Amino acid sequence: MRYTFAVVLSVFFGCAALGQEPTEIEQRPISLEADYFYGSILEHNPDISHLITEHPHGLILSFNRKTYGFNEWERRYNYPDWGFTFAYQDMKNLYLGENYSLYGHYNWYFLNRNLVVRVGQGIAYATKPYDRETNFINNAYGTDILSSTFLKVNYVRENIWEGLGVHAGFSIIHYSNANLRAPNNSTNTWAFNAGLSYLVDHERMPEFIEKEDPESASHAERIKYNFAFRFGFNEADVNGLGQFPFYVVSAFADKRINYKSTLQVGVDYFDAKFLEELIYYRSVAYPEDGLNGDEDYRRVGVFVGHELRFNRVAFVSQLGYYVYWPYEFENRVYNRLGLKRYFMDDLLFASVTVKAHWAKAEGVEFGVGVRL
Repeated sequence: MRYTFAVVLSVFFGCAALGQEPTEIEQRPISLEADYFYGSILEHNPDISHLITEHPHGLILSFNRKTYGFNEWERRYNYPDWGFTFAYQDMKNLYLGENYSLYGHYNWYFLNRNLVVRVGQGIAYATKPYDRETNFINNAYGTDILSSTFLKVNYVRENIWEGLGVHAGFSIIHYSNANLRAPNNSTNTWAFNAGLSYLVDHERMPEFIEKEDPESASHAERIKYNFAFRFGFNEADVNGLGQFPFYVVSAFADKRINYKSTLQVGVDYFDAKFLEELIYYRSVAYPEDGLNGDEDYRRVGVFVGHELRFNRVAFVSQLGYYVYWPYEFENRVYNRLGLKRYFMDDLLFASVTVKAHWAKAEGVEFGVGVRL
């Protein structure tokens, strides 16, 4: 699953999560990391089997802004880190080339802070994307700018000596252009990684703040009504068919039940011009399909969803079903994942999400909305 495009938005959402509690001056401890990784490209799709030749390897460099409980969200999530990651990966394939990527990330700690799970979202630059004339064998990346998501699970020992620490574990790195342009078969790399960390100014690392915060349920709210408009560009899985805009209008009700969770139910209206073009193309190229070319390409879906809140930022997950589906594209079940940022006491919001049919992305949605 390939999630959002812009690392600028990842940076925006990450920094926005830091709501201040003006009781004292906040300290800003940081740590630096460097990793080497070595792994394999997974054959999640037989169409990319010819691109899996050798074992890819690369370098991961990270900047972490460490938290210690100055803000309520930090205490509720066990003092996570947020930061930025740069990764270089040699795909070890003549047609895939090399990828350079930049992410915003969060670190979540478990098992007495010896296990850390990192999730990062950002963008990547592919040095050898698909080209109809010079690199038609690369059917994984249709563009040189890709969306990239990574998961990193490590055993960590920080500040063993003079701020230095070690860590090792595994990572999964995904590259895709989220159907911005065909082809888009994507790649997933499973890799083992190991590296060093350095806690800057380790002598003055603050102690974790423990405080009796209000009960989580005290953040519950009445039912709110939301209206959202989303848009983007994408292309059908036919090389050269062209990019077209799409628009989504959504109306939904939500109920915040505690500090972390908000439940949703609503309806989506989809107007995707790439689907109109695909129907016409298939009516001409594949007359055996029995299409006239003027079938209705619009769809209507109902969905349920959940938001995981981090102060004014939320991770959005939704599962929907098309109740109006005149042209049978993919399947009737769709899902949406992404990030949302609230403004003006949660009255307005902006979002970046990926709408998909299970693991197959349809497009990246940029959205704005109001919550009443």
